[in-house]
Amino acid sequence: MTLKAIKTRIYPTIEQQERIIANFGYCRFVWNQLLAMQKARYENGGRYVNEFGMNYLIKCLKQEYSFLKVAESTSLLHVSRDLNHAYQKLFKAHQGFPKFKSRKFPKQSYQSNSVNHNIQLVDNHHLKLPKLGDLKFKSGRKPVGKIKNVTIRFSATGKFYAVILVDTDIKFLAKTSNSVGIDLGVADLMITSDGVKYPTIRFDKRLGKKKHYWEKRLARRRLQAQQEIAWDKHNKVIEPRELADFKNYQKAKRMVAKYAEKIANQRNNYLNTLTKTLVAQYDVIKIEDLKTKNLLKNHKLVRAIANQSWRELRRMLEYKCVWYGKQLVAVNPRKTSQICSSCGYDDGKHTLDIRQWACPNCGISHDRDINAAVNILQATA
Repeated sequence: MTLKAIKTRIYPTIEQQERIIANFGYCRFVWNQLLAMQKARYENGGRYVNEFGMNYLIKCLKQEYSFLKVAESTSLLHVSRDLNHAYQKLFKAHQGFPKFKSRKFPKQSYQSNSVNHNIQLVDNHHLKLPKLGDLKFKSGRKPVGKIKNVTIRFSATGKFYAVILVDTDIKFLAKTSNSVGIDLGVADLMITSDGVKYPTIRFDKRLGKKKHYWEKRLARRRLQAQQEIAWDKHNKVIEPRELADFKNYQKAKRMVAKYAEKIANQRNNYLNTLTKTLVAQYDVIKIEDLKTKNLLKNHKLVRAIANQSWRELRRMLEYKCVWYGKQLVAVNPRKTSQICSSCGYDDGKHTLDIRQWACPNCGISHDRDINAAVNILQATA
């Protein structure tokens, strides 16, 4: 059995939308209360409260704040679990202190556990969720398997989604006895040791003009709104307006988010298609173990590198290899572009403008990227 998440678009009624948005607020309130308690205990010399201790604190919060009794109960338990994970990352990986959550953040979510069949598929187009009842949904594939939990998300474009996690059987793909090395690039997204080059598609430039059109209007309307808010405060208006009260500003903000979402969806669809093709063709896939964070320090190539989404490409290959019974190996990329794949001679570092070079030892002419892919295939992890 394998865990698989299926993202579906849901269409809640007005009443259901109000309940969902209210539950976002309940989870956000509990997160902020628990985080404030943890910080206060630390400042007073107390010890950190673990997940089970925070679950008991949630019961106390329900007694103090009666409106929390209306919330979906398992979603509040996920808050304590997420906060505990955040603290574990802080203690072990030093990945930053947990932050308070704001209602102004454009993306909101909460998660519900499946307990006693409270989450069910009514039919091919309706999903039953706790506190919400039957919800209409639309998906390219029907969730098959035992439902573990459902995450309700609200996007910056004003759309509602349900991410359904199911425990299901996934059949292994047929073995091909083929192996491949993959060199990741900028001019071409992927270059395989077989000599196949998968082109880079600049989705950010395809819709760049339309997105920039609304970005300019968003900046101008934000400035105009801020000037009017400052005027309200100067003249001591009883109820000064906020940015959320300016409809033109909100429209421009939504349009910018719409084009950003469309670019991301196109990129993800392209990456999914390529990774599924690779997993189907090869049993062993070797890729570079790139440190993308370091590469993004190159201010001349930062936009092009960010568009490639190498980390997302690797993540897709990782879980698809697990699903379909294939093997993914990460290889150190050091000197893969300068060593001759035929004789192993180190020709020294080549600048990025050199795409073809001949080995001075054996005389074989190499394509820089294909040579690197062959070296990755021959390397050991």
